[in-house]
Amino acid sequence: MKKFILLVTSLLLLCGVASGQSILRNLGERAKNAVENKVGEKVENAVNNALGNKNNDKSDNKAGEDEAAPAVGEENPQAATSTDFKRGEVILFEDDFTSEVVGEFPSKWDLLDGGAEVKTLGGIKAVEVTNNGVITPLIKEPGAYLPEEFTIEYDFYYWDDKENVGLNDLKLCLASNTDRSEWSGDYGENNAFTLIHGVCAEWGHHAYYNNDSGTGDTKDVSFEYKFKQGWHHVALSFNKRAMKVYFDGNRVINLPKVKQPTWMSFQVPFDHTDLTFIRNVVIAKGAVELYDRNEQSMTAVEKAIAETGKFVTNNILFETGKATLKPESMEEIMKVAEYMKKNPSARFEVQGHTDNQGSDAVNDPLSQQRAEAVVKALEEQGVDPFNLRAVGKGSHEPVAENTTDEGRAKNRRVEFIKR
Repeated sequence: MKKFILLVTSLLLLCGVASGQSILRNLGERAKNAVENKVGEKVENAVNNALGNKNNDKSDNKAGEDEAAPAVGEENPQAATSTDFKRGEVILFEDDFTSEVVGEFPSKWDLLDGGAEVKTLGGIKAVEVTNNGVITPLIKEPGAYLPEEFTIEYDFYYWDDKENVGLNDLKLCLASNTDRSEWSGDYGENNAFTLIHGVCAEWGHHAYYNNDSGTGDTKDVSFEYKFKQGWHHVALSFNKRAMKVYFDGNRVINLPKVKQPTWMSFQVPFDHTDLTFIRNVVIAKGAVELYDRNEQSMTAVEKAIAETGKFVTNNILFETGKATLKPESMEEIMKVAEYMKKNPSARFEVQGHTDNQGSDAVNDPLSQQRAEAVVKALEEQGVDPFNLRAVGKGSHEPVAENTTDEGRAKNRRVEFIKR
């Protein structure tokens, strides 16, 4: 430190006050950039760990980016909002494409236009939509299938630059009609909500929507979000009238009134190949409450532990039959980690619970491994491992009947019990 001060003083004497001030400004900028890069690296590592990118090359395969929090008195501070996404409790449709055959059209989908094919990207199976393609989940029942409360999630791959193709949009289109034989379009009276984002450009993110005002006018809302190359998670939550959209857990759209959607499709309006990839598509019944007033005074984790001594969640999800955490689980884990770090003397038993599908010989060790995976994720978020104990409960302590999809969904849970 002394050497640094002597160096700056010498520079001021040699270059004069004006030059010295310039040098100081440059040093300040370098310090600021160093801080921002360090914080950005931590966020990047957390998301990459969640996506399983253990050997990610920082130069060409980076995960989502969050800006560093501004220091007190900093000019041009970055605005931020809360993240409150909760997946619906009952899964209506799910496809991670792991069981699909590479080179074939995905078996759980229908094609309305263009083309689509299962490919691998870095060894990961995903569906590529191209040639002005439109695909929709293969739901056998005719008509509308989206309930008045639902969530939709998917992962897509973002390219920093892909052979200079420029902007290539991916559109998630939520229709408002009941005829699913033809694509309803991304704009107009048959459209309830369309989310549009680029897969190789950081600009052009926006949405079309109808608010059911009776005029039939389609509204447009645009927003900015900067991706880095890699897989990213997109989530939508609709509750009777309110539509929320999240990128990597960050809420980017919050509309108080949107027309009731009836069915969904993906559309890619260009014909570039090896560019637009989608995976981990989940449609679920249920959504975040319209106005969760309890969240204003304390977090859901804090409130639950204060009232019951434990926090129970169905939002920590795993790959089917495995103890591998899904990327969307990180949001819930980070909430729990935040509470635990604020209460460093509190100790917790982390319990993994399954439904009764499968034998105890499979479910018991699987629930233990899943509990241990959650503990490891909490440790990576800075929680003291001394305060954590992983316990697998298998299917022995159900909280609902295992005879329905809704009951089994409630039984698949993680509990954090304060000891």
